[in-house]
Amino acid sequence: MDGGPCGLPLDMKALVYSDFGGNDRFELTDRDQPHVGPDTLVVRVVAAGINPVDYKIREGYLRGLIDTRLPAVPGWDVAGIVEQTGLDTPEFAVGDAVLAYARADVVEHGTVAEYTAVPVRTAARKPEGLSFEAAAALPLAGLTALQTLERAGVGEGQNVLIHGAAGGVGSFGVQLARLRGARVIGTASERNHEYLRGLGAEPVVYGDGLVEAARALVPGGFDAIIDFVGGSTLDTTNELLAEGGVVASVADSRARTEFGGHYVWVRPNAEQLGELAQLAADGTLQVEIAATYPLDEAAAAYAELEQGHTRGKIVVTV
Repeated sequence: MDGGPCGLPLDMKALVYSDFGGNDRFELTDRDQPHVGPDTLVVRVVAAGINPVDYKIREGYLRGLIDTRLPAVPGWDVAGIVEQTGLDTPEFAVGDAVLAYARADVVEHGTVAEYTAVPVRTAARKPEGLSFEAAAALPLAGLTALQTLERAGVGEGQNVLIHGAAGGVGSFGVQLARLRGARVIGTASERNHEYLRGLGAEPVVYGDGLVEAARALVPGGFDAIIDFVGGSTLDTTNELLAEGGVVASVADSRARTEFGGHYVWVRPNAEQLGELAQLAADGTLQVEIAATYPLDEAAAAYAELEQGHTRGKIVVTV
């Protein structure tokens, strides 16, 4: 690659899709280096976390909700090294290690690439002792879990039911709810029950028998029901929610329209992300990484994610 200003390459490798559709739309190709805006950082990507929302956008399912400018690079989660700083980014310097939930208003320049542009408002310093892979796995899932628990008012002494407790978001939700002093019952497939016990949750299976199993553990019903799955998950809510209990979901608007609770769309929050990163660096918050893939196998990483059976997070390393 030829060198540009400040020694940065004029092009880079990135995972790109040029039209909407399946995993076969992905290709690894050369792409222009992102430019640095007045309130952005150019970050050399060391690791990028991938999330289901990435392929849902690629499939075109979120058109009308999220604008996409094709050809587009997927990914909002990143951990890496600051290579360039904008005119008004005094919080950071070249060489700083950072992580970010780098969501922009338009999907075009994502994080599954050698370099990415990061709005400074989304970035936090990566603590010593936290690997780049763990840092990249944290932003979207960790912030989603934290903000959902906050909206539901989860706190000391409550009984909380978390649907999808072993997934990338759910595993953070279990741990953060326990840190708030709540008792957590988590739904998961039986193969993940021992994992959930290790996080501090009491596991129950999905499907038939869920109501009976959950009621046996918490006869009076749950103070909060947290849904990280969607689909038919909330169908049992009337049978499991205590009087005055709160429902919050990241995937089903019925949480608000039918149960008077909260439908949560995660927001970038650098302060919260920094707190989560420090908890992870201290070992208080466990970051489960299901698999890592190099950039040239990033399409395969998404193929695994799309199977829907992943425990923890999948990370692309650059």
